[in-house]
Order: sequence, then C-alpha cells, then structure tokens
Amino acid sequence: MFEKLRSDFPLLQKNGKPIIYFDSACMSLKPEQVVKKMDEYYYEYPACAGRSNHKLGQRATEEFNSARKTIAKFINAKENEIIFTKNTTEGLNLVYHIIDFKKGDIILTTDKEHNSNLLPIHLLKERGIKHEIVPSQKDGTFDMDKFESMMNKNVRLVSMVHTSNIDGTTIPAKEIIKIAHDYKALVMLDGAQSVPHQKTDAKKLDADFLAFSGHKMLGPSIGVLFGKYSVMEKAKPFLVGGDTVESTTYSSHKFLKPPEKYEAGLQNYAGAIGLAEACRYLEKIIDKTEKHEIELNKIITDGIKNFEGLKIIGPGAEKRGGIISFYVKGMHYHDIALMLDETANIMIRSGQHCVHSWFNAHNIDGSARASLYLYNTKEEAKVFIESLNKILKLR
Repeated sequence: MFEKLRSDFPLLQKNGKPIIYFDSACMSLKPEQVVKKMDEYYYEYPACAGRSNHKLGQRATEEFNSARKTIAKFINAKENEIIFTKNTTEGLNLVYHIIDFKKGDIILTTDKEHNSNLLPIHLLKERGIKHEIVPSQKDGTFDMDKFESMMNKNVRLVSMVHTSNIDGTTIPAKEIIKIAHDYKALVMLDGAQSVPHQKTDAKKLDADFLAFSGHKMLGPSIGVLFGKYSVMEKAKPFLVGGDTVESTTYSSHKFLKPPEKYEAGLQNYAGAIGLAEACRYLEKIIDKTEKHEIELNKIITDGIKNFEGLKIIGPGAEKRGGIISFYVKGMHYHDIALMLDETANIMIRSGQHCVHSWFNAHNIDGSARASLYLYNTKEEAKVFIESLNKILKLR
C-alpha cells in the first residue's frame, strides 16, 4: 500500500541516484496533490478571503472556510476551535500570551521540550511563574507516578510534547490530561510530531490546546492551534488588527468570536488550502502510518544496534515510532549526516534538534537522527544500514 504512494511524490521520481529522505521529523515531502491544490489558489482565485466580494474573493472565502472545516474534521474538533498560525511555535507562544498567569502559578513540562515550548516559560519566570519538570524514566518513557506526585492546586498549565522529536516516544496524553483536569489545570500538547503520524482525536483526548504544523504532515509551512472554544472565547487575543473585530471607534472596539479573534491580518490562504488537501490525503492512511514506521524502525534498529560505539537514544523501536536518534563514539554527528548524504544520497538531520536543554542535561553533544514517514520503504532501511556500516568502518 505505502509503496504505491511513492509515485505521488515528485522528488522520489527523479532520474539518477535515488534520494532516500529520512528527515521527515524536520520537514516532510509534499505529494503532487497538495502542490496542485495550492497552485490552484494562485492561478485561479488569488484573492483575500472574507474581504473582497467579487468572484475571486468569494471563491477564496469558500475554499478557506472549507479548509478549516476539513482540518477540524481531521482531528475531530469544531471549526471554531481551529486557529491558523505560522507554525507550531507560534501556536504555543499564543497560548502562553493569552493565559492570565499569576505569580506563583506552576507550569509543568517534560524534560524533552522543544525550545518552542521552553523559551516562553523562561520569559514567564521573570514574572514569578514557576517551571517544574517531570523527569523521564531511564529508558526515556514518561514517568506517570512522578507526574502524579508533582500535580497540585498551584499547577496552572501542563504543557508537554506529545511525541518527542529526540527519540520518538509518545506520552500517555489522555491519562495525563484527566489527572491535570482533576486539579483544574489547563493542558497544552505540542503535537508537531504526533498529529502527522497517528490518529489524533482532540475530543477524546480532551486537551485544552493542541498545536501542530502543516510542513511536517505533507503540507505547506503553516500552523494550527486547536483551542477549546470555552477557553478561547474568554481569553484576550495575542495579535490584533484586521479581521479580528466587528467594529471600532477611535476609543473602543468589539472583537469577533474565535477563531477570527486570533487571526489578525491576511492569512496564508494557500497554506490553509494546501494543508486541508494534505489532511484529505492522510485521512485514508493515518491509521496505518505509525505501524508502518515502527516496522521500518525495527529493521534499522536491529541492523545498527550492535555497531561498535553506536548508542541509540530512547527505548525499543516499538516505542520510538519513526525516529532513530543515535550517536557514535569517536565520530561527529554532523560528519555522519554529511557522509550519508555524499556517499548514499541519504538525508538525515544532525545536531541537538532544538532540544539543547535535554542534550546538555545528559552531557551528549548531539545526535544523528533518521526520521521515517509513510513514503519510506524496507529497501531504503536496508540501504541505510549498509551505508552507515561503511561509514563507521572509516573511523
């Protein structure tokens, strides 16, 4: 099934030495269907949605509204709970700005937060907001007992990465959310690495906020913040301006209801329309995607785990989804990535993956990270193993 999908991705059909793209945790490839849908906007109705009443404006409005509806359906949310942002980072920051934190409030996170979910807390600490971290267990999985022991009435927000971009582990979000809500705390999930790979049901999870990015799920560079309407309706907006108000005078204003209240200025219409097309594409296969990635992960893990000096970060492959993050004694992670690129056309990422805090806490300089997606194959996994083996023998 997944093998057949490869023909939808133009980059994988190029002549010459095949590209093996193992960097989807950073940016996924785009299927032709998504690119064509975005081109349709630019070629056929490149107008403002919700502003111009001419034919092109009306078409843009219809497509933009339809996109919101499609994305809401994809995560089982209401249309008025889907707020378009620039990316996951902006969605997370938006929430930190609209919550009315008081001195002494606690924000609880994991120890693997992306800088996008860590730095806003650093700034809040200057106002007397406290940050407490739930340490992972030795194998990198979430410590539920520790989390429960840290919850108390002063925890205002539990803000956690749903699936780690370091090692691919996924936290037990539903259980975490229930416990947090028992203490009247709000919950935000960083879904950048989860929404593209596993069926995500916002209603069943019951999170108050869920942020994710289109560019990691076959779509363009646009973000989405799911925010419960009951919460977003009461909060003050972060950015204000055109399209956020019903009316203004020189001294007063009346805001629109969510989501428009949080979408100031012209939006990325082509991005929203393209992301909706990506959701339609994923809808057919999302239930099987994670299983496919784990199968490939197991092949690669079994193939490289005994390489001399190589250490895989995190638990077994079955708990790491589509991510294999590793480092090798005596070899720089950037050198590994560059050599895989130059010798085998294999694209991976290397570095600290915007989670410097975790790497610094564990005294690890960085890692090489292969991240898999629905268009990757067993043959590519085997080529990766062979190519990495050859490179390590050069030490």
